[in-house]
Amino acid sequence: MNATTKTGYLLFAHGARDPNWALPFEAVAARLRAQRPGAGVRVAFLEFMAPDLGSAADALVAEGCTHLEVVPLFLGAGGHVRKDVPPLLDAVRARHPGVTVRLHRAVGERDELVAAMAQAAIALAEAP
Repeated sequence: MNATTKTGYLLFAHGARDPNWALPFEAVAARLRAQRPGAGVRVAFLEFMAPDLGSAADALVAEGCTHLEVVPLFLGAGGHVRKDVPPLLDAVRARHPGVTVRLHRAVGERDELVAAMAQAAIALAEAP
C-alpha cells in the first residue's frame, strides 16, 4: 500500500435483537482504533442491527478509506461467512470500484483466540 492508501477495518458480526449484543464488538472496535490511529474502524451487522455491511463500508469510503479489511467476528466460517458475505462485498465493490476490499477468515479460526477462550473458560470455571 502506498502513502495515499487509507485502511478501513470493517468488523462484521451477526447481530441480535438485544442492543447489548453489540457491546463486545464495540469494545473490540475501540481497542482497534487505539492501536491503529488514523485508520477507519466500523462495526457492521448481518441482521437485526445497524449498520449493515454495505452501509458501514460506504461510511468508511466516505471517510477516505481506499482499502477495506473485512474481519468477520464469528467463531467459525459457517454459512453466513461463506455464503452471505461474498455477495454483500460484491455489491460494495460495484459501488466503489476504486476501493480494495479484502475478506479475512473468521476470528474464531485464529489460534490466539482459541487459546484466549480456553484461558477464559478456565478462569471462569475456577473463579470463587
